[in-house]
Amino acid sequence: MQIVIPARNEADRLPRTLAALRAHVLGAGESPAALEVIVVDNGSTDGTARLALMASSPIMPVRVVECAERGKGAAVRAGIASTTADIVGFMDADGATRLDALMDAFRVIESGADVAVGSRAVPGSVTTERHSAVRVLGARVYRASTHRLAPGISDTQCGFKVFRGDLARTIFASLRTTGFSFDVEVLSRAQRRGARVVEFPVYWDDVPGSTFQPFRHGVAAFWELATIAVHLRRSPGTTEQLPVVAPVPLAPAVEG
Repeated sequence: MQIVIPARNEADRLPRTLAALRAHVLGAGESPAALEVIVVDNGSTDGTARLALMASSPIMPVRVVECAERGKGAAVRAGIASTTADIVGFMDADGATRLDALMDAFRVIESGADVAVGSRAVPGSVTTERHSAVRVLGARVYRASTHRLAPGISDTQCGFKVFRGDLARTIFASLRTTGFSFDVEVLSRAQRRGARVVEFPVYWDDVPGSTFQPFRHGVAAFWELATIAVHLRRSPGTTEQLPVVAPVPLAPAVEG
């Protein structure tokens, strides 16, 4: 398995996430497969790439890919393009999703899914987040807007998704969205190809340090959704969108 982590100026948060990943692999006794982490340096100026390489070890190799094009979508696209594994995925540099999701996603794929979507909005999920009326309202409106593009998916924006490798590389090669809403385009393209998309519950903590600001980035995110709709209408050779498969119930993780 290969996991892509997009990173721009994540020198403060990325080392903790990589250390937690390595500890998780060691604690599991065996990894889902030989786990390689691909950190995509998205124009950092704080030594993110150097710190990422320092975290590399035989138990969990870390490779750095440079992506000059700005945007989370562009960074993940570059990372996925560099993968070769049968199962690949991506997660956020802040480590907000508890790492139980790594094995849970692997099991979902092994059970026959093509895409395993970590979700904060399905039964069994647990989230802790900073409360903000603006953020809550914006998220509610945003989710409603995504349903036409990726029907049946409760949470398109949780930063933890795993794919069958060939499917991921095909979808991301066509990705046009470089910003915050890239997940929506990816999931919509997967559905249009008839892929089996399954949501599974995660434990998610709102980690301080996010660069997303509702007033600054919110309008751009909604504009991206409109642009995605245009791109998809122009995409040749696609099939009718299929509804997402019902969420997979997983045994809840033990609180630590």
